[in-house]
Amino acid sequence: MAISDLYPTSLRLLGRSVLVVGGGPVAARRAKGMLDAGAELTLVAPVACSAVQELAASGLMTWHQREFASADLHGVWFVQTATGIPEVDARVSAEADAARIWSVNAADSESSAAWTPAVARVDDVVVAVNAGGDPRRAMAIRTAIATALETGELPLQRHRLSPLNGYGSVALVGGGPGADDLITVRGRKLLAQADVVVADRLGPRGLLATVAPGVRVIEVGKAPGAHTVTQDGINQILVDEAQSGRRVVRLKGGDPYVLGRGSEEAAFCRAHGVDVEVVPGVTSAISVPAAAGIPLTHRGVAKGFTVISGHEELSILPAGSDHTVVLLMGVSTLRDSVASLLANGRGADCPVAIIENGYAAHQRVTVGTLTSIAAQADAIGVANPAVIVVGDVVRLSPFAANFSEDPLPRKELSVP
Repeated sequence: MAISDLYPTSLRLLGRSVLVVGGGPVAARRAKGMLDAGAELTLVAPVACSAVQELAASGLMTWHQREFASADLHGVWFVQTATGIPEVDARVSAEADAARIWSVNAADSESSAAWTPAVARVDDVVVAVNAGGDPRRAMAIRTAIATALETGELPLQRHRLSPLNGYGSVALVGGGPGADDLITVRGRKLLAQADVVVADRLGPRGLLATVAPGVRVIEVGKAPGAHTVTQDGINQILVDEAQSGRRVVRLKGGDPYVLGRGSEEAAFCRAHGVDVEVVPGVTSAISVPAAAGIPLTHRGVAKGFTVISGHEELSILPAGSDHTVVLLMGVSTLRDSVASLLANGRGADCPVAIIENGYAAHQRVTVGTLTSIAAQADAIGVANPAVIVVGDVVRLSPFAANFSEDPLPRKELSVP
């Protein structure tokens, strides 16, 4: 049989009578697949492997423990032979052909009336692969396609609304610190399925170029002192788009639930009857310091850390530099934060690092102390997006290799 002789199609077996002849592992796999499709399955074999016996014992199918008989074809829609005995498989297939019943002959693909493809199911997408009668080749291709679907490398956007899924949804996707390849697999997959992307200024901006043609990208990014769309406006956009039957991805930087107002967006959507999925992201509070080689905890150096966005709350934190403090959105209030930390008992020589544009080509790391860092930041024009790390763990960074106990060290380094 030439591959061009095949007409690929899908069978709806739900509630239909199906026959499997054979009791080995191949028969068990085929039986399992047909049962998953809702078939009413009968299996005929004088002996059977443990997998077949388990299916029969569960009541999912009927097993006749005997040889095949012509009467077994009565009322059957589809037949699978897998006895391992070519003569028996050929007989079953010939009788099925004579009765105009489609059959798969596992022993002889060339003469088989039908072929069983290698199948992958990803959500509501089913991919079936035939590879010229080479099952292992078909499975390898199937697996590669399934992986690409799972990771969002292949387009998953719907072009027709399903009558069962005509109502839209919102996914709050944490895009990570900005590098395109630091988004989660789940987030990347949902982005490939999106009809609308509501995008922040931060996050994996390069991925916006990969969305399918026709996907609308709504820019709602906020910069300090420049909010083109208010938070109330963002909330309403999410609900309006979802209620129009669209799959909406709210692509945010970092993690949507770490100082990202994601919980407010989720609550607003749910209050308006919109389904919401929250996809965690790699928060910049942890990942950006890591980009500069700074662990937030380290045995013998620091055993805890606090992530905070304002200087007012710093007075209630542990004062020792063995407790790491991570400041997000803290550039404009850096002097106030330094004053609060010093007033709360942190030493003047406590190390501080500022990491700008973490993971980007123009990432820059500035290392100093509580008494020097504000002046350093002013001198070189430190700007958001930036993460500020305060504590002894800063000394572990390779960017602090020349850091001394002098209260006024200066070290500004860029990552090419």
